[in-house]
Amino acid sequence: MKNSLFNDFKPVSSKAWKQQIQFELEGDNYNNLTSITNEGIVIKPFYQASDIVTSETATVGKNYDTCKTCEFIHVIEAKKANVDAINALKQGIESLAFIIPNKTVSIDVLLDKIDKSTILFFEIKFLSTSYILELKKKHPQAIISSDVINNLAKTGNWHRNLNTDLDSFKKHSKLTKSISIDTSLYQNAGANIVQQLAYGLAHANEYLNILDNIDSKQEYKFTFKTSTGSHYFFEIAKLKALRLLWSSLAEAYCFNKACLIITTPSKRNKTLYKPKANITRTTTECMSAMLGGANYVCNSTYDSLHKQNNNVSANYAKHQLLHLQTISAIKNIENPTDGSYYIESITQQLADKALALFKDIERHGGFLNQLKLGTIQRKIKENENKEAFQFKNKTLTLVGANLFVDTRNIKSDIEIYPFRKQHSRKTLLEPIIEKRLAESIEKNRLNQE
Repeated sequence: MKNSLFNDFKPVSSKAWKQQIQFELEGDNYNNLTSITNEGIVIKPFYQASDIVTSETATVGKNYDTCKTCEFIHVIEAKKANVDAINALKQGIESLAFIIPNKTVSIDVLLDKIDKSTILFFEIKFLSTSYILELKKKHPQAIISSDVINNLAKTGNWHRNLNTDLDSFKKHSKLTKSISIDTSLYQNAGANIVQQLAYGLAHANEYLNILDNIDSKQEYKFTFKTSTGSHYFFEIAKLKALRLLWSSLAEAYCFNKACLIITTPSKRNKTLYKPKANITRTTTECMSAMLGGANYVCNSTYDSLHKQNNNVSANYAKHQLLHLQTISAIKNIENPTDGSYYIESITQQLADKALALFKDIERHGGFLNQLKLGTIQRKIKENENKEAFQFKNKTLTLVGANLFVDTRNIKSDIEIYPFRKQHSRKTLLEPIIEKRLAESIEKNRLNQE
């Protein structure tokens, strides 16, 4: 551009910036301005173009015009779920994700008066080819997930056995042309971002190996379900890194390099005490998802830990999404993180570290083998314990739990059991258990009320 204002300013080197910062610190150590994350990434006080190794990070996730609001509905009773779904659509929610626990759920009742053009996701928690066929018949555009590896990781058991489950997965994916990889379990259990990305990629790789010899690979749609935490910029970078990693992996197998990303807020940092602080948390988590390039962004209610579904908190959750999407105008910006050297640098570092961990998993027999040996579980526990220690020492803080502690008694407000329910049963392998940071201290407080 001729006569640009920027032509009057000469480029400043990193060395010159550091020298100026050191001068302004008046003797304090420059390194005190840096910090290191649990992923081993050093956060610097400033970033420049020289921090970007590749331009790829700036080109991923340019799909903001297709970012849609979504609502997850756990189907307990089909008629009630149908009413909730129709109400959500009337209030402006653009897509729905149903979690179907068993085949007694009536598809006709569930989908009554829902237009066939509505984007619907279905998480099927059981094996049934006939049920999936009926779903596709009733709603041809449905994206149907039967993530058998997620079920194994979460429960410690296959639905039936290894061969039956994987054969069913292959049959179902051929019918639906859709494969879903749920990585939210790893985040909610305490995995760091590099682990989440690597385990999600290794999880997907098991499915790609099963489908490697099929025809029409480009017709298959891959969906990643993720949870976003409160590390705002890192969560933006996580989704961008996920697209980079998936693009490389899919290309190696000749599958479609595009993928859908559907996000939900993390469960890990939510608190029972001072529950309205969860509104702030879910707002930033949904915003990270939108800025990171998620296709579908779902929200959770602020009091879901201890309250039955209610209109007050449900409306809060919907309006958060609608305000972010419309009033903030995020949807109208093609790629709002373009030019952020910080985010692009983090994206590349997360992708590189996750790829290295993924390769290590594959060298040691792959994701299923590492689950069987307990390696994945052990690594997640190590990071979970590190975060628990940081939480205890208040280097990792949660408002209402270990910072600005809410001293009010809440036992009389509790409608549902707010903690993990433990069931003793025989499993093939150790399950990956979701665990909130504040669970232990909240349980102790409730026992004393």
